[in-house]
Amino acid sequence: MVVIKIKAWKYSKELVNDAKGHIVIEKDEDWKQSDSQKYEMNKIRTIWFSKAPGSGAPSSLISGAIQATENMGMDVREAEEYFQKGKIAYDNKDNTNLMRYTVKIFQSLNNAEKNPKHKYWNYKIYESWKEFKDNSKFPNKKNVNLEILDNQIYWGWMGQICGGSYGTALEGYSRETIKRDFQDINGYLKPPSAYNDDITFEIAFLLSKYKYGKDLDSEKISGNWTALIPYAWSAEDIALKNLLLGKLPPLSGKDNNPYREWIGAQMRGAICGMVAPGDPLEAARLAWLDGQISHYNNGIIGEVFNAIMTSLAFVESDIRKIIKDTIEILPEDSQYKSVVKFALDTCEKVEDPEEAFIICEKEFERYNLVHSYPNAAIEVISLWFGEGDYNKTIYLVGLAGLDVDCNAGQVGNIVGVLNSKSGLEEKWTEPIGYQFKTYVRNYEIITIDELVKLTKESINKI
Repeated sequence: MVVIKIKAWKYSKELVNDAKGHIVIEKDEDWKQSDSQKYEMNKIRTIWFSKAPGSGAPSSLISGAIQATENMGMDVREAEEYFQKGKIAYDNKDNTNLMRYTVKIFQSLNNAEKNPKHKYWNYKIYESWKEFKDNSKFPNKKNVNLEILDNQIYWGWMGQICGGSYGTALEGYSRETIKRDFQDINGYLKPPSAYNDDITFEIAFLLSKYKYGKDLDSEKISGNWTALIPYAWSAEDIALKNLLLGKLPPLSGKDNNPYREWIGAQMRGAICGMVAPGDPLEAARLAWLDGQISHYNNGIIGEVFNAIMTSLAFVESDIRKIIKDTIEILPEDSQYKSVVKFALDTCEKVEDPEEAFIICEKEFERYNLVHSYPNAAIEVISLWFGEGDYNKTIYLVGLAGLDVDCNAGQVGNIVGVLNSKSGLEEKWTEPIGYQFKTYVRNYEIITIDELVKLTKESINKI
């Protein structure tokens, strides 16, 4: 039992009583131009328009929030009216009205009414792991080959880090833009950096799994989020704010979070598969624990999807079988399954991967470039036509565009595990080296060997 040495009320009182009085001569400008005011205003303007740090591609979180809420079957007409007015305020640098309409938009989205005609409501909403598990068809666990396990983990991590680093230069651009404005995308387009949010959240999960083993739960993972992760974007940003206000999972991922079915959880599924090799049920369970911190329903299922594929890659050698088996596991009545099944069916009907991309682009054109759906389709197409070849798979991910670093990191991990006997070409690994930078507190520099060790030891803590 923890002994309480000081009560909060007493600390507050002593803070006031112990203060030494002195005169401060401030200027009016100190109030008007304070760093906190500038920070908050810049943050609001960034919600309206920003550029991806690795690629410079433009994006708008505010329009994405409206788009995402409509994708989840809600009536967003009121929010769109406020958006028109807010956009005028943004363009005119009218910060007073910009703040006003930004608040109005999020209030409207939080209180939006259901659109009963939207196709979202044709599918089951999965709110709990038990519900999802009971409606899925998981195969039995398969034993991994212990002689090559270390190699599989090593090349899984290397495949992910190289893939994510490659994709950073292309993230946020469309397939047409990439085809028109970029020349050779068969390798790194610039000196690679592994510094991104994908790896950050996976490290936080891995450290949690390593520490707690079979006692791991969402609350423990989220504790590491608040302790280790200084900032985030979209769904994860809102989740961190919810956590700091005392909202624990699953409320941290669901409440006031229009981005809860975006790619943020899907981009971190591979680590759940790596700590549960050959065991898709356990990989999926861990992915659900992690996913519900920041996401909901289809957003969580996106993480489950990548976790299962990664887990199966340790015990299956045929990438097309892995894709089919993973899709078969998912509940028939989930919208996410309909998305990846559409992509798979498209792959089986056409011979050209670019034709498959075009078909899926049209099918999912109403979804944001960082929504889980169009990016899941890109993963399926790239893996299918990549046929287990790392170079070919990563090239196809790059060609498809959208959230390239997230997609390339996940499929890179899967194919990295498959290629564990031969590894990756030096053109990928040499520029990365064996240690890289992160923005995880206390783990600003970490090596591949450390990741392999943590992953291997976490597997044994089941």
